[in-house]
Amino acid sequence: MLIRVKPKQSLGQNFLIDGNIARKIVHSLRLDENDVVVEIGPGHGALTQHLAGRVRHLLAIEIDNRVVGDLQAVFASEKVTILHQDFLDIHLPEWQHRYKSKLRLVGNIPYHLTSPILFKAFDEWGSIQDLTIMIQQEVAHRITAKPNTKKYGILAVLSQFYGIPKLLFNVSPNCIYPKPKVMSTVVYLRFHEQLPENINEKILTTIVKTTFGKRRKTLRNGLKYLPYDEPVIKKIIAELEFPLEKRPEQLSIHQFIQLSHQIESIITENR
Repeated sequence: MLIRVKPKQSLGQNFLIDGNIARKIVHSLRLDENDVVVEIGPGHGALTQHLAGRVRHLLAIEIDNRVVGDLQAVFASEKVTILHQDFLDIHLPEWQHRYKSKLRLVGNIPYHLTSPILFKAFDEWGSIQDLTIMIQQEVAHRITAKPNTKKYGILAVLSQFYGIPKLLFNVSPNCIYPKPKVMSTVVYLRFHEQLPENINEKILTTIVKTTFGKRRKTLRNGLKYLPYDEPVIKKIIAELEFPLEKRPEQLSIHQFIQLSHQIESIITENR
């Protein structure tokens, strides 16, 4: 490794220490010299050293002030920007506009930030070409889960609504410091160029989060928790032409889209 600091528990840092895995992750990207890559949390520079200079621009975003100076000293150039900031505070469309190119996101991310990072990517999906991240194996399987399985939930529905996720390979705890108690998996998510026509993303996300928040309940009962006024909710449940006896894990992505279209129509009529 190029830079060494003690991992901060408060930041959830687990550094990749296996050079072969770092090269394998970067190889999986199939980089093009015109790519604009955003690295989430470069840390010691395990991935950065294989990315720098190989693409049109590399934006490495690091929250830990202890390593920013060293990262800048080693990697900063016309083609590499080291930014001392929280990735969750970055406005990705701004960087896409700057380089007139969709962004490719990559990183070995803290386990506890997997959902916030994914939700941010979903919110700004139009600026992203793809996402390659190393995360906890169990969460990786939740992202690629299919309907009628225990792991199928919010992450699966939204990941598969916004793109096409794929499990690439597993990473042993021995490749990471401090050594985690679980296996890690590198996941690839290719974002769609376009979403279904006239889809209201906010309503879809609200329905998915609400119903899976009450996943043991049928849709008839789960939809009662939607964040709308009671008369609107009653109207939704009364007028929906949908099998409300189903539970959320039984619905395909297409069915969630159908449900969101119907609910949006009812809400619009009620205004």
